[in-house]
Amino acid sequence: MSFRSPNFSGRVSMSRSRLMLPVILTLVILVAAFLAFTAIWTDVLWYRSVGFSSVYTKQITTRVLLFFSGGLIMVVLLGANIVTAYRLRPAYRPSSVEQQGLDRYRGVVDPHRRIILIAILGLIGLLTASAAAGQWRTWLAFLNRQPFGVKDPQFHKDISFFVFTYPLLRIVLDYLFTAVILTFIASLIVHYLYGGVRVQGEGERVSTAARVHLSVLFGVFVLLKAVAYWFDRWGLAHSERGVVTGPSYTDVNVVLPAKTILAVIALICALMFFATFVRRGAMLPGMAFGLLVLSAILIGGVFPLLIQTFHVKPSEADKEAKYIGRNITATRAAYDVDDTTVTDYTPNAKLSADQAKQETSTLPNVRLLDPAVVSPTYQQLQQIKGFYKFPDPLDIDRYPDPTDGNALRDTVVAVREVDGPPAGQANWINSHLVYTHGYGFVAAPGNQVDAQGAPAFTEKDIPPSGALGITQPRVYFGERSPSYSIVGGTGDRELDYPDDKSASGQHNNSYAGKGGVPIGSLFGRTLYAIRFKEKNLLLSGAINSHSRILYDRSPRERVQKAAPWLKVDGNPYPAVVDGRIKWIVDGYTTASDYPYSERTSLADATRDTNTETRVSVAAQAGDRINYIRNSVKATVDAYDGTVTLYAWDDSDPILKTWMKAFPGTVKPRTAIPADLMAHLRYPEDLFKVQRQILATYHVENPQAYYSGQDFWAVPNDPSGEGVLAPPYYLSVKMPDQTTPGFALTSTFVPRGKATNLTAFMAVDSVPTSRTYGQIRILQVPRSQVTPGPEQVKNTFENNPTVSQQLTLLRGPGSRTVSGNLLTLPFGGGFLYVEPVYLQANKGAGSYPLLKRVIVSYGNDIGFGATLEDALNQVLKGGGVTTPTGPPLQSSEDVRAAIEAANKAYSDAQNALAKGDWAAYGEAQKQLKAALDQLAKLRDQSKPTPSASASPSVSSGSSTPPATPAPTPKPSR
Repeated sequence: MSFRSPNFSGRVSMSRSRLMLPVILTLVILVAAFLAFTAIWTDVLWYRSVGFSSVYTKQITTRVLLFFSGGLIMVVLLGANIVTAYRLRPAYRPSSVEQQGLDRYRGVVDPHRRIILIAILGLIGLLTASAAAGQWRTWLAFLNRQPFGVKDPQFHKDISFFVFTYPLLRIVLDYLFTAVILTFIASLIVHYLYGGVRVQGEGERVSTAARVHLSVLFGVFVLLKAVAYWFDRWGLAHSERGVVTGPSYTDVNVVLPAKTILAVIALICALMFFATFVRRGAMLPGMAFGLLVLSAILIGGVFPLLIQTFHVKPSEADKEAKYIGRNITATRAAYDVDDTTVTDYTPNAKLSADQAKQETSTLPNVRLLDPAVVSPTYQQLQQIKGFYKFPDPLDIDRYPDPTDGNALRDTVVAVREVDGPPAGQANWINSHLVYTHGYGFVAAPGNQVDAQGAPAFTEKDIPPSGALGITQPRVYFGERSPSYSIVGGTGDRELDYPDDKSASGQHNNSYAGKGGVPIGSLFGRTLYAIRFKEKNLLLSGAINSHSRILYDRSPRERVQKAAPWLKVDGNPYPAVVDGRIKWIVDGYTTASDYPYSERTSLADATRDTNTETRVSVAAQAGDRINYIRNSVKATVDAYDGTVTLYAWDDSDPILKTWMKAFPGTVKPRTAIPADLMAHLRYPEDLFKVQRQILATYHVENPQAYYSGQDFWAVPNDPSGEGVLAPPYYLSVKMPDQTTPGFALTSTFVPRGKATNLTAFMAVDSVPTSRTYGQIRILQVPRSQVTPGPEQVKNTFENNPTVSQQLTLLRGPGSRTVSGNLLTLPFGGGFLYVEPVYLQANKGAGSYPLLKRVIVSYGNDIGFGATLEDALNQVLKGGGVTTPTGPPLQSSEDVRAAIEAANKAYSDAQNALAKGDWAAYGEAQKQLKAALDQLAKLRDQSKPTPSASASPSVSSGSSTPPATPAPTPKPSR
C-alpha cells in the first residue's frame, strides 16, 4: 500500500501562472498607454511652442470623436445581430453527422462565447475606429465647407458639393456597406454554428427565424445598393469612360438614366427581401436576387458597352466634342490656367545693327550663375569650416542692385547650415549640445563673377559682412538642422563660429530665443528620453532648468505640421527680412474631386532634374489631384522657428474652408510686411503642375484636342539623362514689354520624339505686379522648325570652333561643367545662353569657376569669356561694346604650353615611381616653366575691365585659361 502526497507545488505553479498573465497584460497596457501619452504630449508641447495649439487640439478631438463614433456604431450593429442570431437559434436540431461535428465546436465555444464575442467586437471595432479617425480631414472640410460660386453643367450643383460633400457621402456609404457585410457574415456563422442554417439533413435547411434575419440583412444591403446607384449618378462627374475625365456621351445619355432605373429596381428588390416578414419561403428573396443581378449586368454593363462600341466609337469626335469642351473648361479653371495668354510668335533669325543696339540696351542682366552647379563653389569659398554645409542646389532671390537702389537683381543665395561635428568627434554631446546651429547668409549676384570666375559675393564671411544688414545670423531651424538639439541653459556651450581672437579659437553662444520646448523638469526629460530613445537626455548634467529642446526643425516639416491641410512646396528658400533670416515656404490647397477636371499625379508633374539628383529639393508625394492653388505663403524664422501663415489666394474656397475650421491660424494677405513681400515669388511646384497641364490643355478646341496633334511635352534637361528640365527663374522681357521682369520660365517641344522648340512659357513672379501669376505662352509656327534646348546643346557641342575651344579649356586634370541652358525671347527670336564652368577632376578642394559663355541666336553661335563677347559674335558687333585689351594669343601657343605641361607632369610621375629624385626635380622645373608660360598667355589675353555688370572674367573666345595639373609631393 502506497501513499501519494498531494501535488501542492503543481497547484501553486498553476496559481502563479494564472496570476502572472493578468499582471503581464496590465503592464503591457500601461507601457503602451504611456508610450502613446508620450507621443501625444510631446506633440502638444511642440504645437504650444509654435503657437498652433488649436490646430492639434482640433485634430485630436475630431479624431477621437470619429474613432469612438465609428467604432461604437460598428460594435453595436455587429454585436446586436450576433446576439439576435444566437437568440434565434432553434430549440431542436435534427441529428446528423454535420450536427454531431458542430456539437463539439459548440461545446468548446459556448463556455467562452462572451469572451470570444468581446474579443471579436473589440478587434473589428478597433480597426473600424482607426479607419474612421483617419477621415478627419474629410469630416472637417464637410462641416466647414464654403461655396465655389460655380455650378457644374450637368447636375447644376455648386462645385463644393463634389469637393466637400460627395466624398463624405461615399465614405459613409462604404462604412455602412462594410458594416452590413460583416454583420451578414457573422450572423450566418452563428446561425450555422447553432443549427439555424444546415447543409445536411432532412427538412428545411434554413430555419424561419434565420431566413427572416438573413433576408432582412440582405435587404438592407440591397437598399444601400439603391442609394449607391443614386450616388453613382453624381460620381459620373469623375467618369473615365470617355476621351477625357467627366461625363461622356454614353454616361449622360445611357449610364445616367440606367443608374436611376437600377436605383428603382434595387429599391423594389429590397422591399421583396423585407417581405419575408409576412411571407414565408425563399421565392421572393430568390426573385429579388435574380432581378438585381440580371438588371445590373444588362442595364448597367451590357447596354452602355453596346452603345459606346457601336454608336459612339464610329463618330466619337463629334459625339464627345461637347463633353471634351466641358473637361477643357473645368481643367483649366481647376489648375488656374484659364486666363493663360497664348501668342503666335514667329522667331527672327537675324537682327540689323540698329535692332541689335535697341534690343541689347534693354537686355536684362542674364543670370550666369547656375544654382545647381555653383554649390561646391560656395562650399569651398564660404564654408569656412568643415562642419558647415550649403544646400544643393542653391536658391534664387532678388535683392537691390548697389548701383541702382531702386532696381532688384537676381541673386544666388544660401544659408550656411551646420553639418554635424567633424569626423571622429560625433559623440552625443557634440552632436546635440555643441554643434546646434548654422551661421550666416551668403549671396552673390547671378550675373557677375570676379576675375577668376568665382561668385562676386555681396554678403559673405563669419561674422557676416555685406549690405543686407543681417542682425541675427544664427540658423537654429533649417533644412539640414540636427534631429534635435539641447540649447540654452547656463554657460556658452554651443559653438557659434570660429574666432581667431578667442583663446579657444572659437566663439560660443547660448540660445536666447523663444523657440523649442523647455526640458528642465525631470518629467519633461523623461518624456523626450523616451521619444528620442536616448538615455543621455535623462542622465546628462549639462541639461538644466533653462535648457530647451529643438526638434521638427526643417521649414517644410514645421509648416506641414502647423497646417496639416496644406501640401508644401519641395523647395523652401531663405531670405533676409528685417535683418533676420527667414525661410519662405509655399503652401498649396489641393483637391482630387473637382468635377470634370483631369487628374494628374503630383509626384510625376513635379519630377525634374532637381528632384531626382539634388538633395535639397524634396519630391512630392504621389497624390492624384485635379485642383491646386498657391493659397498660403508661410515663413519660418531661422532663429526661433516661428511659423507664420499668410492667406495669399484669399478667394480660394478650400482655403476659406480650412480658415473656418482652424480660425486665427492664417493671417490675412494685408498683414504681409513690405520687406517680406519683396522676396515672394511664383512657386516652382505649382508652375511645374501647370506646365504639364498646359502641355495638353493649351488646346481649347474640342476637335483639335481629340486629334491630339498639337500636344506638347516638357523637354529633357540637356545636361541630364532622360529627366525633365526644371523651370528657371530669370529676368525676362516679353515681346510687348519695355522692361524686363522677374519670371519663372520653361519651354515646350512637340509630344513624341521631336525636340524642336514649339513654345516658350513664362509666368510673372513679381508679387507686387498687377500681372503677378499671369501665364504667357509664345507659340512658334507649327510648320517652322525652331531649335529646342536639346538641339541647341547638340549644336554647341558639335560646333568646330566651340568644340576646339572647350577642348583647350579643359586641359590636363580639369573638365568643363555646363550650366543651365537658358531660353529668352530676344529681338523677335530666341536667345540661348549657357555658362561654361571649369573644374579640376580630382581633389577635395575642386569647385567650378565660370570661364566662358556660349550664346545662340538664329543660326549664329557666340563663344566668349563674357556675355558681351559672346553676344558680339552673334550680333556682329551691333550695340555691344567689345572689350579692349592686348591681342589674343594664338591657340597654337596655348596648345604647345599645355602639351609641355602634360609631358613634364608625366615625366615627374614616372620619376616619382622609380624614386629618381634628380629626374623628378628636373621634371618639376619643366612643369613650372610650362605653367608660367600658360599664365603669361592668360594674362596677355585679359581684357581691360569695363563698367558692365556682366562677368569680368578672362576675355577672348580663342584663348581659354588652363587649370594647372596638381604638383605631386615625393613620399618619404
